[in-house]
Amino acid sequence: MTTTRLSQDFLETRYIDELFRQNLEELLAYGISAGADFVEIFLENIDSIGILAEQDTVTSVNPSIGKGVGIRLFLGQRDGFVSTNDLSEQGLKFALDQALGMLGLDKSTQTKASFDGLQELKNYGKTKLHYLTDCPTLRESTNKLLEATDLLKKNGPHLSVRRGSYSKTTQEVIIAASDGTFCRDLRLYQSIGLNVLALDKQHRSSIGRRIGTEGKPTTLMDLDSEKAAIDINASAEKMLYAKYVDAGQMPVVLANKFGGVIFHEACGHLLETTQLERGTSPFENKLNQKIAHNAVTAVDEGLTEGAFGSIEMDDEGMQTQKTTLIENGVLKRFLSDRAGEMRTGHKRTGSGRRQSYAFAAASRMRNTYIEKGNYTPNQLIESIDNGIYCKSMGGGSVGATGQFNFSVEEGYLIKNGKLTEPVKGATLIGEAVDVMPRISMCANDLDLAAGFCGSISGSINVTVGQPHIKVDSITIGGR
Repeated sequence: MTTTRLSQDFLETRYIDELFRQNLEELLAYGISAGADFVEIFLENIDSIGILAEQDTVTSVNPSIGKGVGIRLFLGQRDGFVSTNDLSEQGLKFALDQALGMLGLDKSTQTKASFDGLQELKNYGKTKLHYLTDCPTLRESTNKLLEATDLLKKNGPHLSVRRGSYSKTTQEVIIAASDGTFCRDLRLYQSIGLNVLALDKQHRSSIGRRIGTEGKPTTLMDLDSEKAAIDINASAEKMLYAKYVDAGQMPVVLANKFGGVIFHEACGHLLETTQLERGTSPFENKLNQKIAHNAVTAVDEGLTEGAFGSIEMDDEGMQTQKTTLIENGVLKRFLSDRAGEMRTGHKRTGSGRRQSYAFAAASRMRNTYIEKGNYTPNQLIESIDNGIYCKSMGGGSVGATGQFNFSVEEGYLIKNGKLTEPVKGATLIGEAVDVMPRISMCANDLDLAAGFCGSISGSINVTVGQPHIKVDSITIGGR
């Protein structure tokens, strides 16, 4: 396997020929003959650009490219992983020998185990060559961002800081494994962020919005910049003079879209087999038991067209699917990758994901959300005498077993079933095992939002989501 054969441009797919296959098969056969139970080769070719506009100036343009290979071996339930960007035959062989050494294997431990060769290539990327040609040019991208920051200024009388960001990543992956897996995909991820800081004497507010898509080249150019500017500035103005909330225990209504970040962080991670392997999930022995209110059905899937966390295949070559995690409050499934299946017995769910070739895959979420219910958002609000409506969530932190705290970026008091004055400084505090049974009502307005998730296999694109939901009681931190 020579350097040139792995260094072709994205649009040049002719290099995946018989010689390419043969070289991969030789590496896989070598690993198996040295005593490994399973060998996986993950090849990546990536091209990214990030652009930042601040006020009325483009202040940063950061292009990057990368190529590399991750090699992972299993022996029983143990694994060894090595990554390299030396794509020469010698470099790949050296990396494979290193991974073998981690498991105490080398050429002298040869066995009679055989490798039957790779299957026919599953080329999920063959219909996606338009991704590169249909994306906006650098000039178009910078002009669009400047248009957005200019519209923020026109629609925001108290803005001190205006920022617009855009990132685009095109990723080609090829996976070959000793069980015959041989597949390729081409992925296009785009993210747009708009952030403002409003100031008026001692008053201040900070509001941000993010859009993220997969496989939609025109995402940036389709952005309605004026509508986005009006929405962000309206929130910033309302929160600028908001009073600080009083701390206490009370019911809340969480808005749809990014409100789902709490379920993702506080509960979703606990349903990944990486957590089961560590022994940190309180739900480990709760399969087919009730862990949430009857109103809660939650899923994780990679199928929603254009969603930031969608994938046609995971980073272990398994076709994506829809996985029902919780059904009417009952835990039905965990998210599992290859290692998770080997070590916990839970079948793979197409959830093996990684940031790049430099990481081994792990069980990770894709598009994760609570399914819609039968109520309207207003009915949830009307059911509360004294509480808080959380229209937009900010940052937060989560402990290993599901303890969380999340700030409320935009919130309003609920009095006698009606929204009243805006409040700021609210923080939602709780634990997944306590909060899940208290989600008593789900509205009929499911919507999704893009985000980034960091874990053992790096930072990946995900989607969070939910309809409006009512939590009967939760601790509110305030002043």
